[in-house]
Amino acid sequence: MSMKKLLPSLLLGCLLGRTGRAQELWDLRKCVEYAVSNNISVKQQDVQARLIGLIYKQYILNQIPLLNFQGNLSYNSGYTQNPQNFKLSTNSLYYNSYNLQSSINVFGFNNLRNNIAGSRLAFEAANATTDNIKNSVSLNVANAYLNFLLTNQLASTAELQLRISQASLEITRKLVKAGSVPELNAAELESQVAQDSSAYVTALSNVQTAILNVKAYMSFDAATSFVLDTPPVDKIPIDSISALQPGDVYGLALLNQPLQKADALVIKSQEKYVAASRAAFLPTVSLFGSLGSTYTNQTQEVTGFYTIPPPSVPVGTVTVGGSSYNVFSTVPGQGVNFSSQPYLSQLNTAFRQSVGVSLNVPILNGGFAKVGYERAKLNLKNNQLQQQADNLALKQNIFQAYNLAVSALQKFESNKKTVEATQRSFDYAQKRYNIGLLNTIDLLTNQNNYFKAKNDLIYSQFDYVFKMKVLEFYKGMGIRL
Repeated sequence: MSMKKLLPSLLLGCLLGRTGRAQELWDLRKCVEYAVSNNISVKQQDVQARLIGLIYKQYILNQIPLLNFQGNLSYNSGYTQNPQNFKLSTNSLYYNSYNLQSSINVFGFNNLRNNIAGSRLAFEAANATTDNIKNSVSLNVANAYLNFLLTNQLASTAELQLRISQASLEITRKLVKAGSVPELNAAELESQVAQDSSAYVTALSNVQTAILNVKAYMSFDAATSFVLDTPPVDKIPIDSISALQPGDVYGLALLNQPLQKADALVIKSQEKYVAASRAAFLPTVSLFGSLGSTYTNQTQEVTGFYTIPPPSVPVGTVTVGGSSYNVFSTVPGQGVNFSSQPYLSQLNTAFRQSVGVSLNVPILNGGFAKVGYERAKLNLKNNQLQQQADNLALKQNIFQAYNLAVSALQKFESNKKTVEATQRSFDYAQKRYNIGLLNTIDLLTNQNNYFKAKNDLIYSQFDYVFKMKVLEFYKGMGIRL
């Protein structure tokens, strides 16, 4: 198949690829929202934030008094001690007990309060870290989206160059047929058309690659087709360079960037943990109380009394007038009846209560308190150093981005003048060629110079837009296209 017949098929395939496979149009905002919702790193950090949130919740719940219920049921045989009367016997023993205990820390020199504050700040820092990852994902998607717009614009320029070369070839063939110009002119233009066709096919491939890159940053299924919106680059809102001075942007970035917020929150959190660790050296006072009762099958109670007849055996003798007489008792005795005490009655009888105050004074505990305090201080120092490093890197990035943006703006303005000059030169060359005053090589040289200048302008324009968007991002304005 000739290149002339192949190009309409390529153009039709490209058109179907851009518009026929999907009806939904994806702009940058929609791409960013999808990426943030589906990015694995964002999800992982969200899980980490929730885990830290559970630590905060645990410290909050630690303010509530402890309350525990315990019940025991046991069977003992052999030589066993009764837990109620402490008597030893060889009878089988069934034992049942209930115990309800409660305690609360009423004075701990702000240990719990500082832990609550520290875990709350750590939770807020984790959420800020999640926002920072979201920002990074958003910036990556925006960069990939701008790269798609760039490749799409370059593809349009390559298509325009191909059409101009094809039009010149058609005119030249007519001139060759009329005998006005030699066959060499047509051959040279055919070579140019082949080169432009190859460049156009490459440009279309770059567009598809750029779309795949956008999908990758979005965590979007590569096999699923979608259509990206293509807003004109000159319609993208951009702040003036004067409104993005690096010193001002840095000052706002310290307040707005999630990473800086996270660093500040982590330091405040570590300060609270240091205070909590220091409080571990001091005594704590707690209140405690308990309710309990027990039951055993060997516990007995008095159920009644019975009369014992007087004994028939004399209890002694008396001597009267030299004679001895036996003395018998006439007083009856009294016996006691016992039986196993009922379950509920025994629980009621054995019911006990206790309440008290506990004082815990740490003296020697293996150095845990001291090591914990030193570790908390080192963690604080490490996070302070990390904050300094992050702020230094932020400042370096902002000033570098500003310098790159200024350079990109200057290059963009210079390329606009170059395009204007090369376009005038190409227009003159085209007119001279059409009337036979310019050879094909000079025409193609002017044409290539013009389209090279256009491509350079497109590159510099998108480079300028992206670098300005980076400055706006640091300023806290988000990503706007």
